[in-house]
This record gives sequence, C-alpha cells and structure tokens, in this order.
Amino acid sequence: MSYEAIALLMFASMVLLLVSGQRVFAAIGFVAAGAALLLYGQGAIELPFNQVFKLFNWYAMLTLPMFIYMGYILSESGIAEDLYKMLHVWFGRLPGGLAVGTILLMVIISAMNGLSVAGMAIGATIALPEMLRRGYDKVLISGVVQGGSSLGILIPPSVVMVLYGMIARQPVSKLWFAGLVPGLLMATMFVVYILIRAKLNPKLAPTVDEAELNMPMSEKLALARAGIIPFLIFFTMTGLFVMGYTSLVESSAVGATAATLAALVKGRVTWALIKSTSIKTLSVSCMFLWLILAALAFGAVFDGLGAVRAIENLFLNTWDLGPWQIIIMMQLSFILMGIFLDDTAMLVIVAPLYVPLVGSLDLGIDNQLIWFGVLYTITCQIAYITPPFGYNLFLMRSLAPKEITLVDIYRSIWPFALMMMLTIILVMIWPGIALWLPEQMNVRG
Repeated sequence: MSYEAIALLMFASMVLLLVSGQRVFAAIGFVAAGAALLLYGQGAIELPFNQVFKLFNWYAMLTLPMFIYMGYILSESGIAEDLYKMLHVWFGRLPGGLAVGTILLMVIISAMNGLSVAGMAIGATIALPEMLRRGYDKVLISGVVQGGSSLGILIPPSVVMVLYGMIARQPVSKLWFAGLVPGLLMATMFVVYILIRAKLNPKLAPTVDEAELNMPMSEKLALARAGIIPFLIFFTMTGLFVMGYTSLVESSAVGATAATLAALVKGRVTWALIKSTSIKTLSVSCMFLWLILAALAFGAVFDGLGAVRAIENLFLNTWDLGPWQIIIMMQLSFILMGIFLDDTAMLVIVAPLYVPLVGSLDLGIDNQLIWFGVLYTITCQIAYITPPFGYNLFLMRSLAPKEITLVDIYRSIWPFALMMMLTIILVMIWPGIALWLPEQMNVRG
C-alpha cells in the first residue's frame, strides 16, 4: 500500500470514529497509535512519550488552567451577574438596549475566559430570561446569546488560539492580538444589526419601563462599583502584559489571582465555590491537554508519511491552483466540516495538512500563519452555531427556558453566521485588519 493510501485511510478512519460519536481525543489518538504501530513496529511505542515531553515543555500551556479558572470563578461567584445588571441600567432606554448590553457582556466575558461555554451559560441563564420577561422576540435574543458567546474563541485570551499556536508553532501573544480587532469588528456588526432590527420593528425589542430604571443614585453607584470589577481585572491583566511588565503566563496568573480576590472581597468565596470551580477547571484543562497530545501524535505520523507534501503536490501541480484559490478552498472545507465537527476536531484534522502548505504559499502577506489562524478561528465560530451539529445549538437548548424551541434556535443563528462570513471575507481582502495590531505590540511571551 502506498504512503498516500495509508494517509487517506488514516484520515478516513479518524473522520469515521468522530462521526460515530467517539471522544475526539480518543478517536484521534487511537488512529495515530494504531497507524504508528503498524508502520514502525514496537519502536512506535516511544511516539506518545515524545509528544508528552514536547507538550509539557511548551510554557504557554500554563495559561490554559489560569484563564479557565478565572472565567469560572467570575461566573460562579455572581460577579458576571452584577455586570449584566449594570449594563441593564445603562442600556435599558435604548431600542434593543438589553440585547446590545448582552453583546457587550459577552465581549467582556470572552475577554476574561477564552471559551464560549462560560458566555453561553451566563447569557442563557441571566440575560435570556430577563429579555423574555420584557417582551423581546425569542428568535432575535436566541441569536444574540449564541452569536455573542461565540466571540469567546476570538477575543483574547482565546483558548482555541492557544491550541492553534501549539500545533502551528506560532506565538500565542501575536495570535491573540491578531484576533482582537476582527473580534471587536464582529461585535460591532452584531450591535448595528440589533439596533437596525429594533428601529425597524420596535415590537422585537421594546425599551425597558422607565419606572424600572429610575432608581436612587446611591443604588446606581453601588451597581456601577459592582459591575466595574470585571473591567478592572481585565485591564490590569492585559495592561501589564501589553506594557511588557509581565509575560503571557504571568498575566494569566495575575488575572486568576485578581478574580479570586474580587470574589473574596465581595464575600462570595466558599468551600463549595472553590471546589466546584477547581473541578470544572481541571476537567476542561485535562480535556484540552489530551486533545493536543492526540493531535501532536497524529500529526507526527501523518507528516512522516509525506501527506503534507502529497496535498501540496495535488493543489499546486495536479490541479494547478493559485495561492488564493487554495485559501478559498480551505475556508470552504472548514465551513463544510464545521457543520458536522467541533472546532478541536477540525483543528486536529486540518492543521497537519493545511498549516505547512499555508506557510509555503506566496500570498504577499507577512505572518501568514498568524493571519490564517484568525481565519480558522472565525470559521470555528461559525461551526459552533451551524446546524445540524453546532455545539452551541444544543448547549443553548439545554440552558434556555422551555418556550424557546430548537426550531427557534436554528432560525435565530443565520444572520449572525452571515456576519461572521462577512468578517472572514474582510480579513481575506484586508489582512491588515488582523495583522496591524500584533505588528505594533512588543510583548513578552
């Protein structure tokens, strides 16, 4: 059997296991280990051990548990709920103001957590019932919560970008800064869309009752003090990082410590809170470690077979595609895979094939792999909310009130998915949208 046929068989086996519902890391690791043993014999037993040492020598991995812990403790201690109450008072008089405030809440939660799960949980359990109670259209606000929560994997600190940086061997700090402007651009699109819809049809998003917003000044100040804590944590953490006083890992430790102190000052730290937060942090962190380990092992075997060179020869020589045609084909394949697979599965499948090829293309773009990482991450956002298997769709259904059906959820996501696709097109046409900020920053880590 030729090496090309073996690579194709590995790829097909992995996709089959993933589609059958197996755990992502188990399916990928099983195919990698089985292929290595069949190809290289007993010597392949050392393969996973080598990947483990490679993984644990990567200093930036220490940021994962720190940022995950920070997001969970802010959520579990109720600090994020205080923030939403503040946004509710500030934006309640604006047409569609609560939906706009929800988008801003999601941006802030994204900047403190790096995962879409925390934003989705907060939006579905806090913001969604409040907007429903005030007569907001359930389809509109379902899309708002899903679209807003997906920003967690683009706005720094993004855990998905940490995974991409590990596999693509790119600095996480540059990836984070590259994702910031596109993430804020996308959030702005969401806000403009909400304002236009609310202006054209006020029944979709009625303003909050004036009597509810007319609270004493002392209460407003107390609410502002409570809601400003997440801002202080985020700006302290990122400010020290941007100014060069702390490295990437040190900044993550600053954020985790500040979040814990904030919860302690507010009197919300209990043994049950620490236990719950620690278990969730450990669970998510271990899941990502297993995923990266499986991806490294699979990539080592796949690359050893010459699969990357075979794909490069197919695109450039056999099909005679130009560099931009290859990039467009890759994006289309991402969107297609995103309908059926989650972001981590997509990353493990395509990174060993696409990343080396992108690095070799003559696109006339500096830092092509950083730019490509932003394109991939935005596509992951689309994957999260695209039927039939988008992860956020089913998470939303499990968290949302019973009056919001799965059909409502499916109907709600299309405007936001289209705005995400528009962002991809803009970043492809003007790469500077993603690359300008990291070029201006001189940071450690």
